[in-house]
Amino acid sequence: MRICIHLRAAAPFLFSLLALAAPDGARADEEQWNAKFQSTYIWQHKDAFSSPYTGVNSLAPAAEKSYSFTATAAFGFRPWAGAELYIDPELAQGVPLSHLAGLGGMTNGEMARTSGANPTFYRARAFLRQVWGLGGGSTQVESAANQLAGFTDRRRLTLTAGNLAVVDLFDNNAYSHDARTQFMNWSLISYGAYDFAADSRGYTWGATIEYVDGDWSLRAGRFVQPRESNGLALDPKIFRRYGDQVELEHRHEGGAVRLLVFRNVANMGTYTDALALGAPPAVAGVRSRHAKIGVGASVEQALTAQAGVFARASWADGKTETYAFAEIDRSMSAGALVKGAGWSRPADTAGVALARNGLSAPHIAYLAAGGAGFFLGDGRITYRPEVVGECFYNLALRDGAHFGLNLQRIANPAYNRDRGPVTVASVRLHAEF
Repeated sequence: MRICIHLRAAAPFLFSLLALAAPDGARADEEQWNAKFQSTYIWQHKDAFSSPYTGVNSLAPAAEKSYSFTATAAFGFRPWAGAELYIDPELAQGVPLSHLAGLGGMTNGEMARTSGANPTFYRARAFLRQVWGLGGGSTQVESAANQLAGFTDRRRLTLTAGNLAVVDLFDNNAYSHDARTQFMNWSLISYGAYDFAADSRGYTWGATIEYVDGDWSLRAGRFVQPRESNGLALDPKIFRRYGDQVELEHRHEGGAVRLLVFRNVANMGTYTDALALGAPPAVAGVRSRHAKIGVGASVEQALTAQAGVFARASWADGKTETYAFAEIDRSMSAGALVKGAGWSRPADTAGVALARNGLSAPHIAYLAAGGAGFFLGDGRITYRPEVVGECFYNLALRDGAHFGLNLQRIANPAYNRDRGPVTVASVRLHAEF
């Protein structure tokens, strides 16, 4: 990919520049390198449900089984003081429900759109993080995947650049962010209407600059878009087609509040233009350079040392086709997590959450006329917001490993009250070390 070549050619100059800006010498109490590993297997079963009709992108009304498997290694080291370099190779395999179609909120956040029955090995992340300390006291950083243990200034400036996932840096909710250990539905792992730039595996290239001052953080990032809607190949023209986002975060005792604004520019079709061509409409025939804007707000709060709650709300203008994430234009969600100390299982976790997803008026009109998006297309629609309920229980097996049971109940799948409701039961095995 052309952007990789450009970055590789510029790397010596960039590293030299950053090294000059970084403080001399590494602290003895800093972790100089680490290696972390994770593996997650998810098996799902969807019950048969009522369906008077189906379309090209409908959830199949018959009972189905699905599975996904991922294994990831995360290697990190400090090339110089203040800098961290990470490389994450990953392996993925899986067979989705209904070829990954027929829902706004898909049921498995670990299921990549490129998944298949054969294992696929690829690079998930390769990025540099440079931190400039600005004083204000220090805070401890724990060792984790893509995070080296040490200390950092409470007031600092951080540049992160390279190959990674946008949601590695934005909307980092403590209670609902990781499908490997928390909720699995796409409308719960992030803002449902947040159409963040990503290839069909969920990764992209770009950069984010973040300023932190005590309890406040302000971060802004630009990332490349796929060449086509939900495609694997990325478009290197980052000044022509891109995804921008700005997030303001305030942390308080036991919680945080975040506000996000995003703007995507890409070769997208609008629903209004597609409808003007006649029935059945197709956004693929009217694609040109357009912008999509959206906003999100979230809050998380620890109630006790063992329990916490979260809530999110997001909105996108819904004029253009979904480009890289879920086919959702409006979403509200809320939920809670509880640790098992109250029943003598302190390492266990239980969670319950609810999401309500919706579409814009042009999007509804497009589907009602027989149009199909990347994920949706029942052939017609009797619109009603899609409602997702999810609960899970993770039974700790040993440090870093759990066996989980998950149940999702989805009313009005694909925003269609004529079909459903749908019940999906899941088993999840996860280990990390």
